Amino acid sequence: MNRPWVDGNSVQLLINGEQYYPRVFEAMAQAREEILLETFIIFDDKVGQQLQQVLIDAARRGVRVEVAVDGYGTADLPAPFIAAMTDAGVSFHAFDPQPRLVGMRTNLFRRLHRKIVVIDGERAFIGGINYSADHLGDFGAMAKQDYAVEVAGPVVAQVHAASKRLMSPVLQPPSAVRPLTEPAGTCSAVLVERDNGVRSTDIEAHYLQAFRSARQRIVVANAYFFPGYRLMRELRNASRRGVEVRLILQGQPDMRWVRALSRLLYNYLLRDGVAIHEYCQRPLHGKVALVDDQWATVGSSNLDPLSLSFNLEANLFIRDRAFNHQLNQHLQALAREQCKPVTLERMVRGYWWRAPLIFLCFHVIRHFPRIAGWFPAHRQHLRSLQPEAEAQGDYHEGKT
Repeated sequence: MNRPWVDGNSVQLLINGEQYYPRVFEAMAQAREEILLETFIIFDDKVGQQLQQVLIDAARRGVRVEVAVDGYGTADLPAPFIAAMTDAGVSFHAFDPQPRLVGMRTNLFRRLHRKIVVIDGERAFIGGINYSADHLGDFGAMAKQDYAVEVAGPVVAQVHAASKRLMSPVLQPPSAVRPLTEPAGTCSAVLVERDNGVRSTDIEAHYLQAFRSARQRIVVANAYFFPGYRLMRELRNASRRGVEVRLILQGQPDMRWVRALSRLLYNYLLRDGVAIHEYCQRPLHGKVALVDDQWATVGSSNLDPLSLSFNLEANLFIRDRAFNHQLNQHLQALAREQCKPVTLERMVRGYWWRAPLIFLCFHVIRHFPRIAGWFPAHRQHLRSLQPEAEAQGDYHEGKT
């Protein structure tokens, strides 16, 4: 938690693909020098194709375009899709691409899960939204509910430095862009990363500090909720001392086992007055939270073992009354109008057969940081993909 909070930023909340894609594509279309993009997923659909075209256009007018995707999340992107970009001058890098085993993706852990865009060192976008049509409302019942922020001001220098550091092995030559540091608003903000080195607990530490200091309210909307024992304890303790604690979790999940695991933790929280709402309108993919009337966060990190113990993640933490109020109003409306409240009476039904599972879950999450250390840590590397290799359909060839 050594990175400093910086004042003088403007932060705009972007809800779902309908708000996010027009803003980020417009910023890319206006880029003059450099676009740095990190994402977990790009699909070859109408959103991915729009991204592809705006990046090709930028590269053709002389903008340096560096794209880093995850080798697991973007494993199915067709080679011709990539080749069209690299032929136009886009540099395309994959994080830890691995061949399939019996048709299955094997690189499950320690993924590049960050969603970051930096334009000319002047504007940045941070959040949980990938580049796929399932983040748009017209996708249907499985369209995702998600969030991102657009930010300008001194904190963009932190975002730019984080992307440069991740891409440094493949940035040839290194980025020469000097981020602007002039004030652009009144928000205080800090970019917080989670990696598998010295920043392995930074995001969790910021959450813990905020929960411990809460005096009025805590609202968490999180897609995959299976937090560590310390976070669970702080939520319960906050509720016990009179803080209004409200969780908005998945009620219509894209993966049903996720809700099943989360529900094993409900009793522990409900018994101490934590309010739990299951969002049933469509799959919840957001990773946002707020505390009291100033603190808020938007980013890529879920409160689950993958995000807190394995993946590369990035969240923007914000101190601003207006932003906090806007996010709170939105989440309260979501809980009131599109969620189903979870009651303790409902959860204790069948408790006798779930009790052993709940007991096991508590011990797993209590000791998970130690368990995570048993898994081999991947070297954080990107592999640059070449046009010739992509044209031949070989996703994994290229230079490191």
